[in-house]
Amino acid sequence: MESAEILVLQASYSNPTHAEAICLVLNHYAEDPMGGGKSLPTHVLQQLPGELAKRPHAFSVLAFVGGEPAGLVNCFEGFSTFACRPLVNVHDVVVVSKFRGLGLSQKMLHKVEDIARQRGSCKITLEVLEGNPVAQASYGKFGFSPGMFDPAHGRMLFWTKAL
Repeated sequence: MESAEILVLQASYSNPTHAEAICLVLNHYAEDPMGGGKSLPTHVLQQLPGELAKRPHAFSVLAFVGGEPAGLVNCFEGFSTFACRPLVNVHDVVVVSKFRGLGLSQKMLHKVEDIARQRGSCKITLEVLEGNPVAQASYGKFGFSPGMFDPAHGRMLFWTKAL
């Protein structure tokens, strides 16, 4: 496996190979316990590349190993009011199980950082489950930290409201 060629690139949502890879790898993540443990609905997988393409501030990075889809990072541009500059929020980071240990997450995050810098972003943000030490170690290795706020105020919490 280690001798197989690794290719990391920014996905083109209109490229059928990239679109298929995005859906395949994202569904792999959804089926993992860290992604909820169940497959995504067929209509979601069918519509996802087209819907992402409609969002000019969305981009995805794919990793292929020996031509096979192996990793994915989905990102969305936000805006930092404190810095008055764009930021990039990493929404999904996935490495297919059989390709773990090849450094793909680091390679993909480097590509994300390159794109973020090209866009003039002030930072990259992401959320990670407290119970996912493997992902936390990977993000820490890349240079992410839990935050820059006063610890006396507690940890940052991520809340959602379904619509």
